[in-house]
Amino acid sequence: MNTSWELIIESLRSELQEYGALLGLFEDQQANLLRRDADAVLGLVSSIEQQTQATHVSRERREQFVQIFAREHSVSDDRSLRRLIPLFPNEVQPLIKALIDEINHSIHRIRRGARQNQILLSRAVESHEEILRTLRPDLFPKVYSRRGSVGLATASAWQATG
Repeated sequence: MNTSWELIIESLRSELQEYGALLGLFEDQQANLLRRDADAVLGLVSSIEQQTQATHVSRERREQFVQIFAREHSVSDDRSLRRLIPLFPNEVQPLIKALIDEINHSIHRIRRGARQNQILLSRAVESHEEILRTLRPDLFPKVYSRRGSVGLATASAWQATG
């Protein structure tokens, strides 16, 4: 039977794998965004959502093992894993530190990748709208606000007047 610290190490490895898979999906999405392959980008959305859920489940599982470990060592079960490292056998402490660091690094890379993809998607939509405004200006009527500034009519305002 595995001891609680072995279960924590196993769950850290599993969590790291899940983050790696999510990072791979964001990288695939970015590559497809740069290739302007809208179908592939759209196809990855559900995969990213599923992988995000799997990552969340893996993290919760690890947190449960950490709480059990903390209780077994008579410390508060809300302490972070990093603060519990001195309670682990000396020979596994460097491994746990490395896994925690790698998970944190992966989370940072995922956040950066998600932010970059969001920016790319936003710019693609802006570019698409600009092209449509040039080719079909009648689809984007300009209206005056009560203050006198010019803006685009909302879909509901355009339907009411059109």
